[in-house]
Amino acid sequence: MAGLGGRRRRRKWLLIGALCALAVGVSAVYAVQAIPHGGLQPTDTVTLLGFPLGVVGIVLAVMALRKPVEGNDAELAHGWASTLAKQVETGESAVWRQLLGDDTRRINLAYVLRSTTVRPAAAPAAGRLTADGPSPATLPDIVTYYRSTRPLRLVVTGAAGAGKTVLALELLLALIDGRSDDEPVPVRIPLSRWDTERQSLPELLQQRLTEAYDWPADLAASLVRHHLILPVLDGLDEMDPLVNGSPDPAAPRATAVVRALNTYQHGRDAGPLILTCRTHHYDALTSNTGVLDAAHIAVAPVDTDGARTYLTDRALDAAHWQPLLNHLATHPGGPLATVLSTPWRLCLTATVYHHDGDPAELLALPDAHTLDQHLLARYIPAASRTTPNPRGYTPQDVHRWLHHLTTHLDPTGTLPATAPQNAEATDLVLHELWPLAGRTRVRGTDAFLTTLTTLTVLPLAWTAPPWLTGPLAVTISAWAAVSGVNAIKTGSPRHLADPRRTLEGRRELAFALMVGPAVGLAVGLAAGSTYGSTYGSMSALSVGLTVGLLAVLRPRQPGTSLGARAVIRSDAMVGLTFALTGALMGALAVGIPVGFDIGSTGGLTLALTDGLAAGLTFGLAAGSTAGLAAGARASRRYAVFLLCSRRRLPFRLGLFLDWAVTAGLTRYSGPAYQYRHRELQHWLRQHPQAPSVP
Repeated sequence: MAGLGGRRRRRKWLLIGALCALAVGVSAVYAVQAIPHGGLQPTDTVTLLGFPLGVVGIVLAVMALRKPVEGNDAELAHGWASTLAKQVETGESAVWRQLLGDDTRRINLAYVLRSTTVRPAAAPAAGRLTADGPSPATLPDIVTYYRSTRPLRLVVTGAAGAGKTVLALELLLALIDGRSDDEPVPVRIPLSRWDTERQSLPELLQQRLTEAYDWPADLAASLVRHHLILPVLDGLDEMDPLVNGSPDPAAPRATAVVRALNTYQHGRDAGPLILTCRTHHYDALTSNTGVLDAAHIAVAPVDTDGARTYLTDRALDAAHWQPLLNHLATHPGGPLATVLSTPWRLCLTATVYHHDGDPAELLALPDAHTLDQHLLARYIPAASRTTPNPRGYTPQDVHRWLHHLTTHLDPTGTLPATAPQNAEATDLVLHELWPLAGRTRVRGTDAFLTTLTTLTVLPLAWTAPPWLTGPLAVTISAWAAVSGVNAIKTGSPRHLADPRRTLEGRRELAFALMVGPAVGLAVGLAAGSTYGSTYGSMSALSVGLTVGLLAVLRPRQPGTSLGARAVIRSDAMVGLTFALTGALMGALAVGIPVGFDIGSTGGLTLALTDGLAAGLTFGLAAGSTAGLAAGARASRRYAVFLLCSRRRLPFRLGLFLDWAVTAGLTRYSGPAYQYRHRELQHWLRQHPQAPSVP
């Protein structure tokens, strides 16, 4: 998602930087060509120095013009907040629809205020998701309820699948819809990503804006500083593992969050916030203390009228659902009504019987466990039928692939099928999946293929001049060995960051632009005094360009703004950048000097032929080594993992998981995929093969 000063603008300025580098390169090539013909005349020297300096001056002037106009910082921040609100609304609307089963029909959830012993906020006794439906008119909707809370601090709890995230998203979107210019923008943050040991809440908010919405760090800091961000903190229960299958009362990370929230202030008042957590986890955690000055509401089970209304609204053929609806009406406290009292199971039922099947068959199931197993066994086939499927994924393949991926979420590698669902991890990150194919196998294959790729350049060494063949062959072989050894290690993904977006980056860029020419000049003088002016000039040019390119296109750890597949593509782009930089450096450092050296005695044709052969060989070897060994480490390992998993996973795994998101089987969580619900993940881990469904 592009933000202020986002990727499109960065690409424009990277292009301008490349043109400036080209201008400097043209000047350098002109100088190199003039050296064998008697050197530079005074006018040439002035032109040579003036041209790149003029280009740099123009760029600096334009960058100065791009500096924001001085003015009231608070007024500027309010304008930026409106832009952020549109971004948040666009992104979270898609998540909201996904949680509703790719539909707009929603369940009118009810909630009640729970009493607390530690400084509760003033709030109404109960409320509903919306003011529509059969609920009493006196109950406020979620927006009215939140605005009536004093101070504006809300804790939302409920059972698994009760609709806590849906309720928080509804509140977030409604707050944006009715937002005035002075009100903060609600921003949802998965709490599992909070590094409680190193980050304060304002720092977390700033990081979220920078990573998830592509905002420059200084603008993000200004929004946080002016209290224009309302934190919507989702999933306090996901921060700590269970202890013997139960919530940990100590829960160190979650406890640190509660303490941070209790010290979060806006001036002299408690800072507004919204927090979600499972009821049992919050009760265990807050046995001593909880979130102070907050209203604690608990999402109630969906009553029979609410369940019947939702199923009727989702039905394509109301008569088809009538037996089930009649049963719910006449047995409001029965096992079936109890099972269908959570939004997750209601959505599951509506999806399974949306186009075919008979909902009345649920009436014959004896208990809640059997009913759960019945619905889950039919969920993947139903989702596969109702979702556009251009690649022809079969329900059996979908089930088998998703089951295999659940084995990666076993944190110890020893979980039995009967282990509780909270013992499993949740995030499927593409570049972290490689151990699924066997650590030794993937590492060995990676090292072999990386070495082999570099060695493919070796035959070209025999096209170079005879006196250079031996050194080139030895150099390529050594680089191949180093690449293979380096490929055994696991690398983290990186992406190309614009250094001008942060103060630290601008300092590093300025330092590199000063040091690069100095280092290039020093290398050039040393090489020139030993091997001649031609070698010196080309060494200076190659080193200077390399430092300059790496300064402008510097690799950094990707933020959560990058989607799951975009992380891999970005890392591959880093590898390509390293490869092109290494190839350019190698070709310039070897090819042109060899050509000049041979041209002085053997003629222009021989110089072009041998210089091209030497430069191409050395450049390709340097490029492949830099690109594979130093650049695309995570994307290279991911590609090897897919090769080693051909019979267990689809080769285009990311594309399949994107389809699974569309089908409602998985969902996005920053740069990771997650199963739609932990109950679905747990069921898949217990069933390696798809059950036979009549």
